[in-house]
Amino acid sequence: MLATSFGLTFFLKTPRKETNDRLIYLRITVDGVPKETSTRRRWDATRWDQSKERATGNKEDARTVNFFLETLEMKIQQYRTDLMYAGKPVTSEKLMDYVMGKAASQSKIVQEFQKHNDELLALVERGEYAIGTHVRFEVAKKHLKEYLCFKYSVEDMDFRELNFEFVKDYEFYLKTVKNISHNTAVKYITNFKKIVLLAIDKEIITADPFKRFKAKKIKVPKKPLSSYELAQLENHTFSTPRLSTVRDIFVFQCYTGLAYIDAFNLKKSDIKFGIDGEMWIITERQKTGSNINIPLLPKAKAIMERYKDHKLCLERNSVLPVTSNQKMNAYLKEIADLCGIESTLNTHKARRTFGSTVTLNNDVPIHVVKELLGHQSVKQTEEYAITEQQSVGREMKQLQLRLSSKETTPEPPSPDIISKMQQEIQELKELLALSHGTTHLKKV
Repeated sequence: MLATSFGLTFFLKTPRKETNDRLIYLRITVDGVPKETSTRRRWDATRWDQSKERATGNKEDARTVNFFLETLEMKIQQYRTDLMYAGKPVTSEKLMDYVMGKAASQSKIVQEFQKHNDELLALVERGEYAIGTHVRFEVAKKHLKEYLCFKYSVEDMDFRELNFEFVKDYEFYLKTVKNISHNTAVKYITNFKKIVLLAIDKEIITADPFKRFKAKKIKVPKKPLSSYELAQLENHTFSTPRLSTVRDIFVFQCYTGLAYIDAFNLKKSDIKFGIDGEMWIITERQKTGSNINIPLLPKAKAIMERYKDHKLCLERNSVLPVTSNQKMNAYLKEIADLCGIESTLNTHKARRTFGSTVTLNNDVPIHVVKELLGHQSVKQTEEYAITEQQSVGREMKQLQLRLSSKETTPEPPSPDIISKMQQEIQELKELLALSHGTTHLKKV
């Protein structure tokens, strides 16, 4: 419930022993409930105007005291306004706690960040989040701690000191000092923003320092492998089994759309017969928990069969001998060089290739591709759509066929049209003959 009445008063506290040197007190009254405390400033009662609630005179000491009181009043009014705008209750006790530094805003930024990450890790252990999510927040916390040391020479900071300037300077620090790309910097700031929003929900702070901060990711085109590049990859013969295995796992992903972690976790028990009597992958995505229902294409089946007796597959009861994502991506760079593929190869490009080159480029409806990829909306799937060059190329081929069909020899006119034309010619001849006869008579 919001406050309906508010009062703020400064006064000199009357001491037990009569003296002019008195403490300046502050009284805050909200909805008739008063709270008062000492400002810890003393002042001469003979130089005090209670009607103005200020020290009198133009001496330096009077100006200093009055400035302190005006600043304190302004901060209290601002805190009260922040509470009202946030739709939170305003009480004399809450305002007084703020004055005395007892407000929840004494919580520290890194301290709250760590608390969030610890809770997140507990949920990871319960299977509600992927471990990668926890790792990202830990990296975000690390960058924030380094920024605090770099800019403020402190290991932690009170939430009350957060403002718009802090956020802007943090973004600048990430991009310049840390030399982090724009999109990655936005990601770390977004992680930090979540901690700030939690602090607002907990009433640790009232004002949102991100209110005027605008930062959007720049859309970077992520091209899939073309049909030609995928064929190059499939048909290349490698001199080492290590590269052949990584290539096969990547190609398996290209024909199933599985993300790296889902390919890593894929068990033999996840391969089941569907209602059509064919083999399907039926499981859940680790990232979102959404269902995975993917019919196995022949090339994916062949790769699966190739590794059914692999040592690592037998140990883990897995379908494929998938190693760490870091190693996979390192080997894929080597594979790209050997196959003459100029674009960067990584495990996620396989999923994009499935969504684009393998499915959409072969006229599989986008709503079906959405289900195969386990996306929550078609909008997500649209980002996997075939590249503009492929799309334009296909449309131009269709146009070429239509134009070619129009370039064939035109058909002769029908008999009815010929008869009509002959009749019109005969009528024209008769008119000419009549005109000739009339001219001849005139000459005679």
